[in-house]
Amino acid sequence: MDHRTQVREFLVSRRARISPETSGLPVYGGNRRVPGLRREEVAMLAGVSVDYYTRVERGNLSGVSESVLEALASALQLDEAERGHLFDLARTANASQRTRARRSPRPTVRPVVQRILDAMEGVPAFVRNGRLDVLASNVLGEALYSEMYIDPVRPVNHARFLFLSPRAEGFWGDHDKAAHDTVAILRAEAGRNPYDKALTDLVGELSTRSEAFRTLWAAHDVKYHRSGTKVFNHPVVGRIELAFEGFELPADPGLAVLAYSPEPGSASEDALRLLASWAATNRQEEEASEAGAKASDDRL
Repeated sequence: MDHRTQVREFLVSRRARISPETSGLPVYGGNRRVPGLRREEVAMLAGVSVDYYTRVERGNLSGVSESVLEALASALQLDEAERGHLFDLARTANASQRTRARRSPRPTVRPVVQRILDAMEGVPAFVRNGRLDVLASNVLGEALYSEMYIDPVRPVNHARFLFLSPRAEGFWGDHDKAAHDTVAILRAEAGRNPYDKALTDLVGELSTRSEAFRTLWAAHDVKYHRSGTKVFNHPVVGRIELAFEGFELPADPGLAVLAYSPEPGSASEDALRLLASWAATNRQEEEASEAGAKASDDRL
């Protein structure tokens, strides 16, 4: 993921979607050779010279001030996630080579966080990182994503399941939206941590194996995954609609808890209770099987 290429393609894609009319600029006759705004129009709206903006759009964010970044965000009508992505790209451009080369240690979930997940018995909950690896889960969370856990690779990964598993298309009520959001989350993470080798490897794998991923990745859309509603077509309990909230873990940078909850009194609440019963039965059977295997080993 070349940094200059990321900057250039992101800025070009953002200005391509904005018309002069929506920017309050006068429109004159004649054919426009580019979709959206021209470079000189973005420069005028941001209050910088055309040469300066051209340098920026070519991928050079080194030394660009916060005020200029804010002006560009305003001119390009960036939303919160897009603005954050632009600032992340600038932070990377201004980081020292030593900082760039530093790799973050593999994140681990502290025991107290796992205990909190386990105590959330009535709601599916799990901990994920920015690459969408699921690093910990409670029983109901694993039951909700039971289709994903069929894959033996650990940690399980939402993006890998969504784009590479034949079971994924029927799992989400709106698979296309889930795919778009997933790629947009990974794109935002790439802006925050462009030298994360595991993320680079994941993007490379998905780009190689999934045309749908390649197309969405090229759009340069970004998204924060904090709250919303998801619809699942679960193989055991059928259709289930759940609201979700994301909670960052300040003591564990890069990790977040996601918890799901149904509307009280809804059919989804009944489905979640059924799912909890199914999960508890499965857990009891697994524990009984493990106890039997241990007893057999002790007799040998």
